[in-house]
Amino acid sequence: MKQLSIDGALLYTPRIHSDLRGDFLESFRAVDLREAIGSTLELAQINCSVSRRGVLRGVHFADVPPGQAKYVMCVAGEVLDVVVDVRVGSPTFGQWETVRLDAVTHCGLYLSEGLGHGFLTLSESATVVYACSTGYDPAREHGIHPLDPDLAIDWPLTEEPIMSPKDAAAPTLKQARDLGMLPSC
Repeated sequence: MKQLSIDGALLYTPRIHSDLRGDFLESFRAVDLREAIGSTLELAQINCSVSRRGVLRGVHFADVPPGQAKYVMCVAGEVLDVVVDVRVGSPTFGQWETVRLDAVTHCGLYLSEGLGHGFLTLSESATVVYACSTGYDPAREHGIHPLDPDLAIDWPLTEEPIMSPKDAAAPTLKQARDLGMLPSC
C-alpha cells in the first residue's frame, strides 16, 4: 500500500501472476491495509457502476460519523479517479490527487472516512467496483461539484462531461463548507 499525498488515501498495486490461461491477482488484502492504517475495511456494501466514455461521477462523500471508507477498483476499462480532502481542519483540506485505475494494472484505491471521491471514464466504457464500510443512506450522502473552479481538478476533458443532475447541481467546496455539510478532522 502506497500512501498518497492526502492522509487516508492509499494506492494498492497487486502482483499479477500471468500464464497461458490469463492473469491471477489478489485485488485486496486486509492484512496489507491493516499494516498500512492500523485497521481494516469492514465490508457493509459492494457497489458496481458501469459508465460510458465521458461520464463524470462525484465528488461524493458521507457524513462523519459514521462516514464511509471505500476500496475502489476498475475491473473493466479505464478511469481517472480523484480523491479530494473535504475534511475541514485537515492540513490538505481542498487538495486533490488523481490516479488512473484500469483493468490492466488492477490497482485499487483505499479512501478513509471523510474523503471525497469521483472519477471520469476514459475508455469506451468502464466498470468500477466499490467495497464500502457502510451502506448507502441518502440522508447522509453529499457531493461537491466536480468542476468547482476553486478546486480546479485537472480532468482530461475533450468535451462536455456527462453528469447526473445531482452532481451537476452540487455545491462548490466553499458553498458546502459555508452550509456546514463537510466533515471535520
